[in-house]
This record gives sequence, structure tokens and C-alpha cells, in this order.
Amino acid sequence: MLMKTLNMREVLLNISENVGGSGFQGDPGNSSFHKDGEILDVYSQTVSDVFDTASKAVVHIEVRGNGAPIGSGSGFFISPDGYIVTNSHVVHGAQSVRVFLADGRSASAELIGDDPGTDLAIVRADINDVDHLEFADSGSARPGQIAVAIGSPMGFQQTVTAGIVSGLGRSLRARSGRLIDNVIQTDAALNPGNSGGPLLDSQGRVIGVNTAIIYSAQGICFAIASNIARWVTAWLIKEGRVRRSYLGIAGRKVPLVRKLVNLYGLKHDTGVLVANVEARSPAARAGIREGDILVTLEEKPVTGVDALHRLLTADFIGEAARIRLIRGLEMKRVVAFPEDTPE
Repeated sequence: MLMKTLNMREVLLNISENVGGSGFQGDPGNSSFHKDGEILDVYSQTVSDVFDTASKAVVHIEVRGNGAPIGSGSGFFISPDGYIVTNSHVVHGAQSVRVFLADGRSASAELIGDDPGTDLAIVRADINDVDHLEFADSGSARPGQIAVAIGSPMGFQQTVTAGIVSGLGRSLRARSGRLIDNVIQTDAALNPGNSGGPLLDSQGRVIGVNTAIIYSAQGICFAIASNIARWVTAWLIKEGRVRRSYLGIAGRKVPLVRKLVNLYGLKHDTGVLVANVEARSPAARAGIREGDILVTLEEKPVTGVDALHRLLTADFIGEAARIRLIRGLEMKRVVAFPEDTPE
């Protein structure tokens, strides 16, 4: 589909330029008024074109457990051989999954991979030669650009809503407790059942995977950025999960004593207080103790538990990780060998 990527500001500028920059002029009976109406229709035509192109790849998902329906949501094909992206919370724990296509067909689907840490999952439908969507570069998204959501809110399949990208770089707490970074905020109306559906740009490409709403607010909805989704789905298709490293500690964010910050030349004033160390864990073998405060990992700031989670990527599995910690008033250095996070 060949369409120029528009945002609301560009649409309004087009309107302004065609009426001499001084607002609407003339009356409904003259030709300039009708021309202005055609310009106003650019936005709605863009949304319609996106729906016509992308909706064929969007599916309704029904999940069953113990023989009974336990939930439903949305998803979308990312390949012609049946791979579907959806939310982890839509299919997590499912015993059986069935997907319903826009053309009226339905098919059983298999759970391929699930990552509660980013609220993303992959299922594969027993079907081939399907329309599918492409991921856009969410790093190029801009506040104010058109955002179109397609899904099955409250079970109403193939529902389209539209708005704009309201904000970028938001953070959202997954049900697993991990923090999801670089979340896209949108005012495109989302409701229960939209979860797992695509958030699209004006060219029908996926900029995010719709995942959450704030029930006490209006027009505040969130989508997992496509760049994260692209990375996670590759892991899920390859291994069925996202591999991350772990140390085997429980802790919490605490402020650092200012004198110690200055004494040891730290560039941050918070760290992770170790509340518990698992027996025979990488942390235990490295000599980390309860009461220690972790401040850096490979010289990168450990400002809190979320920062530590972000640093413990699969790259550290089985590899040396140099850690600086404060014990009492003394700075110590230890080397840990993080392990693969247990499933």
C-alpha cells in the first residue's frame, strides 16, 4: 500500500494552506467549502486504507483451559505460515487455542513461546498462505503521528479505532513483575479484547502490540514497541522463551550514603540492597551476602532492581560479570558467573 505517512499536524496544515491560512472561508454552498471537506477526509481515508490492508492479518483468539473458555484476545500474523503475535496474558496457561480469521475461517493453534516479562507470546495456527503484517521501526515513531488499532474488544471482531501516538519511552510493569521499557502510549481507544492486536502506522505497518489500558482514565493506552516485539518474537520462535541471566538474589532499591557516593566516585545515588541470596546460586558462589548493596555490573550503574534486570541479558550466561558492591563502609569487587534463568 503506497501512502504518505501523515500525522495530525500535517493534516491540519494541509487544511490551513487550502483556505489561505486564515481559517475556513466561504459557505457550504461554494466549491471551496467542498474542497475543504475533501481535505478533511484525508485522515478518515487513511484509516480506512490501513484497515482494508491490515485487517486481513488480524485474528480473534479464544483460549480454553480445563475444557472451558478462560479468555480471549487479539493477535496478528507475522508470516505466511501461520505464526501469530499476541500477548502473554492472553494465552499464558492455555490448554488449547483457537484463532478466527477475518475471512470467517478458524483454526487450532499451538503455543510456541511465551514471555511474561514483556507480555508477548507466539502461537502458530494450523494454516498457510495467510496475509501477514510487517514490523515498523518504532524508534522512528513520533508523538502526534496517526495510530490505528485493530482487534476484538469485548469480542467484537475486526474493530478499528484510531488516534495518535500520545507519548514514547513510557515504562509499564508486566504481570511477572519485570519493567517493560520504551512502551508506546496512544489515545486510540482500546478495551478488553484488544490485547495482542496491532497498533499500526499510516502505512499499515506494526509500531506496537496493544497490551494495556488504564481503567480509571480515558484515552491512556499502551503498546509494546515493535522493536522490542521483533527481538522477543525471534527468541520465542527459535527457543520458545527469552533467555536471560540471573544471579539468584532478592533485593530492593535503596539510597546510598552521600559520603560513600563521593568517596568512591559513584555517578548515581541509589543501589540494590541484597535481602536474600539463594543457596548455590551464582551470587552465593561469588561471595555476595545479605546486606550488601550492589552498585555496578561491568561498570554500568545498578540503580535499582529494574536496572539490574535490564543488565542481566543472555550475553552474561556463563560469562564473568564484574560486580562492585558496598559492604558496610567498604567497596568490594566480586566476579559472578550468571546462569540461565530457570524456566
